[in-house]
Amino acid sequence: MDIPVIGAGSVGRRHHENLCRLGVRSDLLSWRGFDAAAFRARRADAVVIATATPIRLQLVHLCRELGLPFYIEKPLAPDVVTVDRILGAAGPLAPRSMVGFMMRYHPAFRALAQRDLSSVYDASFGIGHDVRHWRSNWSFAASYAAQPQGGGVLLDLCHELDMACTLLPGLGVQEVTSLGHAAFPGVDFATRIALAGPGQLGAVAMDYLSPVSFRRIVLRGTGLVADFDLIAGRYLLQDGQGVQDLSFPFERNEMFLAAMRDFLHLVAGRPVSDVEHLPRLDLAAGTCRTIARAWGARRFTGQIEGDYR
Repeated sequence: MDIPVIGAGSVGRRHHENLCRLGVRSDLLSWRGFDAAAFRARRADAVVIATATPIRLQLVHLCRELGLPFYIEKPLAPDVVTVDRILGAAGPLAPRSMVGFMMRYHPAFRALAQRDLSSVYDASFGIGHDVRHWRSNWSFAASYAAQPQGGGVLLDLCHELDMACTLLPGLGVQEVTSLGHAAFPGVDFATRIALAGPGQLGAVAMDYLSPVSFRRIVLRGTGLVADFDLIAGRYLLQDGQGVQDLSFPFERNEMFLAAMRDFLHLVAGRPVSDVEHLPRLDLAAGTCRTIARAWGARRFTGQIEGDYR
């Protein structure tokens, strides 16, 4: 297979390296130097779209023109209109394309996906880190994350919202409150999303501020209680069998590799893995719209201070 990656940032480089590791011919193409004519002449088998969010619609149109399935990074777009345009442009390619919701391959998430969660009445999902120290030799202000269209913590760390709505599909967005920064108008640095559904309450909180990185899932139900700390690797589950201290040894890149393997199988028309919630584009459309609706519903209630240049 020949599958180029468009977008030479950190996630694009990861996808490129993983494709090569999986035995696929791949080139890493920077959007700044992208040559559409040369790309058309290449006759690739598929493509990975890892550009900044606002660029993705035009690349999906190009994929539709060439009949190329695509792996597209999350989020599809910050607004529902553009999400629907991307889905419309994908057309018959959608069942052979994927969205980069790689957290669905995390063994802890899969363990929850395999359980009956119908008794859950309260759920919280949280993630946070100091964005200034996220990567070495990296500047927040110069990154996509600092852009008012397509940046900000809600879109950047939207895996938590995807996990909440995938595990508990009855939840819907009720209210979204955010904190901004005077130097970055329209960019949310901390966001809390209130969710609710029939007999269920939920919350998703994400921020760029926490001096100590955290990632946690807490589910409370009449039939079980789960308290998963994904940073510390501590997974406690209590149900009718008592308290279990679960173990999920894994390496982070395995999620990306597992998702890419499934994408290669979709491209080749082969059976995919047994993952509970395959992030195929047509199947993940609802979550993509929910993320966009949440972004559009943000209400800024204050500002944080600090040097984020």
